[in-house]
Amino acid sequence: MKETEQLFYSTSIIKEIYFKVFTSDKGILKIYINDIGTKIKRGDAIKLQPDDPYMLNVFKQLREYFNWERKEFNVPLDLRGNDFQTGVWKELRKIPYGKTISYKELAIKMGGENKSRAVGQANASNPAPIIIPCHRVINTNGKLGGYSCGLDLKEKLLELEGNLSLELFEEK
Repeated sequence: MKETEQLFYSTSIIKEIYFKVFTSDKGILKIYINDIGTKIKRGDAIKLQPDDPYMLNVFKQLREYFNWERKEFNVPLDLRGNDFQTGVWKELRKIPYGKTISYKELAIKMGGENKSRAVGQANASNPAPIIIPCHRVINTNGKLGGYSCGLDLKEKLLELEGNLSLELFEEK
């Protein structure tokens, strides 16, 4: 009989952003941002407190990031995708805090300018937004492009990192 994998999840609100994080015993599997309606089947994952050890300090590190106390994440990841996707996600993690690159530049790093569309699709399927900083990828013309968590959040993240001069993170 095949043993089923045990999954865990927890939720937290940080800077008015709703996070739902799923983990395995290997690392972060998926982060949903502002997707309150995400449903899980009973028995698929065990709900934990945000500070539970199985949550791998992800909420603590996200709080530090939003408070300008963290520029890199060191939580373990359990990335599940094809070779191209995982290659893109690995390349995204090399983009330094406060910097951006274009989809075209990322495509060239992944084997050619003609891979821009595939790079965009890999970005859109990024399982751990913010931790894997796909928000740092913009259009060649300097416009933001897309973001699976919404352009408003992409703007806020780039502002937080000093890439935009918008005042989006002021406390209310």
